[in-house]
Amino acid sequence: MINMNRILLGILFLACSFQTITVRGQSDNPNPSDSLFALHRDIYIKFSVQSKDEIAVLTRFISIDNVRQLEVWAFASQQGLEKLSSLGYAYETLPVPGSDLNKLELQSGVINKDKNGRTIWNSYPTYDQYIGYMTGFASTYPDICKLDTVGTSNQNRLILALRISKNVNIDEPEPQFLYTSSIHGDEIAGYVLMLHLIDTLLSSYGVSDRITDMIDSNVIVINPLANPDGTFHGGNDNIGDAWRGNAYGVDLNRNFPDPNAGPHPDGNSWQTETVAWMAYADNNRFTMSANFHGGAEVFNYPWDTWAKLHADDSWWQFVGREWADTCHEYSPSGYFNDQDNGVTNGYAWYEINGGRQDYMNYYQNCREVTLEISGIKMLPVSQLLNWWRYNYHSFFNYIEQASYGFNGIVTDTVTNEPVAAKILIPGHDIDNSYVFSHLPSGYYARPVDEGTFDATFSATGYYSKTIKNISISHYTTTHLDVQLKPLTYGIKTNEVKTALVYPNPGRGCIQILLPDQEEGLGDIEIWNSSGKSVFKNRFSVPAGQNTLPINLEKLPSGLYMILLYKGNTRFQDKFIIQ
Repeated sequence: MINMNRILLGILFLACSFQTITVRGQSDNPNPSDSLFALHRDIYIKFSVQSKDEIAVLTRFISIDNVRQLEVWAFASQQGLEKLSSLGYAYETLPVPGSDLNKLELQSGVINKDKNGRTIWNSYPTYDQYIGYMTGFASTYPDICKLDTVGTSNQNRLILALRISKNVNIDEPEPQFLYTSSIHGDEIAGYVLMLHLIDTLLSSYGVSDRITDMIDSNVIVINPLANPDGTFHGGNDNIGDAWRGNAYGVDLNRNFPDPNAGPHPDGNSWQTETVAWMAYADNNRFTMSANFHGGAEVFNYPWDTWAKLHADDSWWQFVGREWADTCHEYSPSGYFNDQDNGVTNGYAWYEINGGRQDYMNYYQNCREVTLEISGIKMLPVSQLLNWWRYNYHSFFNYIEQASYGFNGIVTDTVTNEPVAAKILIPGHDIDNSYVFSHLPSGYYARPVDEGTFDATFSATGYYSKTIKNISISHYTTTHLDVQLKPLTYGIKTNEVKTALVYPNPGRGCIQILLPDQEEGLGDIEIWNSSGKSVFKNRFSVPAGQNTLPINLEKLPSGLYMILLYKGNTRFQDKFIIQ
């Protein structure tokens, strides 16, 4: 019999680094045998918990797929199943999702066209057909479409994304938006729906005013297949044997650095696919993103890893409600109504660590959501067009949200050159919810719920500036360009030379090497990165000496600007105290 002692045992279980523990009340399951894992690295199971608090322990060694009330569905490796059994959980093995569908229901390789020659998206492309579609879109619409290679999988399949924008080869000051699907290789409804979305956007440009405006106002990046090795586990022509993980069976949506559980929450090294996605995010500046899954029908917003709410929790609820209500309007009764009628906070549903959603929100200052769009992981091909009709209005709505809130360009007051700055809402932003302006344009975008806000703009080498009482309404854009003054603003001198600070970085005891070796008096002043003067003094240089020692050990670590005045000459440099 399983009882509440499991929670305490789970804590002990973690403290013992997941070593097997024999517990009183062992389940009636036999020891997991090799035969259960003959075909798959993971098996699909269902079991019950007595409290959702137990999930915080369980999620560390099994890949939880769904939680309803106190029932849990999960994928477990042989090692994970042994750990689950050792804690006394009785489980039921289930068929792998999609295994009950026949080949006709998972039809792939059949390309259907309408009378005008347009693709009818009612089949699953093979891997080669998928590559052909993606390259074909880019070659057919070269003015507004460009093909990116995010990376390659462990089995050297391409991870591709299409970039769609009015001037697709120019980094313009506009939001960057990302849709990505099927990081779980057996959750493939989004795979086809994203191809359908790409086709619709490209073929409707210049025809539909709404779609034309979306493409003119955003960079829209779409990745239909984030885990090709999982989807094509059975071979490039076969999706019937798709599985959740990558080629090594690693759940890629538990493999990212986590703000709560650390850099390797699943105990695995970062997979090839994970590294590729992190690099791709670093090289872009995504304002918003959505990650498509299957197995439920719900808009799952941050955070997944901890109970505390996102700074923009009210905004997340608003856009989530918009997504779900729009789906309800265009679908039959019963679709997209899991959790709170189609919307849930991730942690309130069940905790996961190492998810891409939390990685993008915390480490990339993005707004990414997990969208579970089909209760059936591997949707029969006969339903693909229906699911498109249920969802495409919500696809459009969510893209448009990236332009709302407030946005603009940050520049230098003196040069008018773009500045990479941090934009923070004081008293509101927590847990890296602030955003940045990015070079080369200096553009930033800050989606936020309606209300009145202050915003502080700061950058290294500049005075910070706070803009008061910014008024925001739903479905509107407040454009706010901001100029920042450099720390040297207003200083008039006859000559500027560079002073050398060493060691740089240093611990606080620095030396100034002056190019001018003439004796005489001078003045020194140091500012921190917020533009505050933190040190000021007069100095003298004996004849023939050009080294000036300064003790700054009492200053905190950070970046500083130093200015020295000697006669009509100004010396300047930047340095870092560690």
